[in-house]
Amino acid sequence: MNFSLYIAKRYLFSKSKNNAINIITGIASVGIIVGTMALFVVLSVFSGLRDFSLSFSNDFDADLKVIPHVGKSFFISSKQENQLKNLKDIASFSKVVEERVLFFFDGKEQVTYLKGVDANFTETNILSQNNIFNGQWLKPNTYQVVIGYGISQKLSLGLFDFNNPFEVYVPRKGKAVIESEADAFNKTTLIPVGIYAISEDLDSKYVFCDLALAQQLLEFQSNQVSGIEIKLKPNVDETNIIQKLNAIFQNKAEIKNRAQQNATLYKMLNTENIAVYLIFTLVIIIALFNLIGALIMMVLDKKSNLKTLFNLGSEIKDLKKIFLLQGTLLSIIGGVIGLGLGIIVVIIQQQYKLIMITESLAYPVVFTFQNVLIVFGTIVLLGFIASLIASSRVTKKLLD
Repeated sequence: MNFSLYIAKRYLFSKSKNNAINIITGIASVGIIVGTMALFVVLSVFSGLRDFSLSFSNDFDADLKVIPHVGKSFFISSKQENQLKNLKDIASFSKVVEERVLFFFDGKEQVTYLKGVDANFTETNILSQNNIFNGQWLKPNTYQVVIGYGISQKLSLGLFDFNNPFEVYVPRKGKAVIESEADAFNKTTLIPVGIYAISEDLDSKYVFCDLALAQQLLEFQSNQVSGIEIKLKPNVDETNIIQKLNAIFQNKAEIKNRAQQNATLYKMLNTENIAVYLIFTLVIIIALFNLIGALIMMVLDKKSNLKTLFNLGSEIKDLKKIFLLQGTLLSIIGGVIGLGLGIIVVIIQQQYKLIMITESLAYPVVFTFQNVLIVFGTIVLLGFIASLIASSRVTKKLLD
């Protein structure tokens, strides 16, 4: 066995004659264990909150979305539609048209997005299947619309209210001189048949209508759309399908995945995760000061033993290595115990939901091997640095 490792293990698992050193070493061990457990639990909680936050947008956003490089719309030919249908990795796709317009109801008004969708939208997006709060999904080739819960509240709008018309106003194109309201806007009366509920932001963003109606109001041609939303089959290569889509649209359209569609949200969640990681890493660094102190006191306590080993021919670097290995082993053992306790806490929360946000919603936690590796790597690296600092006190001057 390696000489330095053998001595380091003896020092690690044997008690010192100086009780103060034993107490400080115990405090350092507890600090490493608790810090590791806390860091893992917090990262697991933020992973759960991240998945919980993204679940709302994942319910709404398609796997991939084709949008124009320039402008707000583009044309899709029948040949391109057939090519999309023939791609084996695509489960379904839907043509959509969306634009900010003005809505009126019972003396109240709101500017928000009108989104026209075709009949395939129910197969592409689970919004129409799982998130209808009240009523039903719209029927194709009608004036029916599905509105968000937030829009319903702001306008005090219910379903099938035939006493007060729900009107939409869309600015007309190419009118230099406006003589009347009819010249300025394309206007029609809509029939709300459903209310969807996803999240506070999304519930106030969209009014869904039939694709043909949206194209008519926006003065689009029948093959002119704002985007194409695509649902992929499970376990497909996203990069490969994006390359195929670029070939179909001849690189004249931009293809975005879910992360790119919600770049701001993903950036915010990642920034929060990094900030929390750095804060709790700082806590571990503070705890590791106890480890440095314990190792330095161990060096002073074992000074006579080190001097004997030095006189017997051991080199200073080997003596330094003893305390470097001792501190690193203590960090590894403490990290493993802390991770074990953290994993138990996370699994208990997942299975038994002991901590609740509301009466029906448990605090979300997610166990991932990525968090295990991050926490273990952090504690071992910081423990190694702390041990390196402490072991630097072993010098020839000290032994002399």
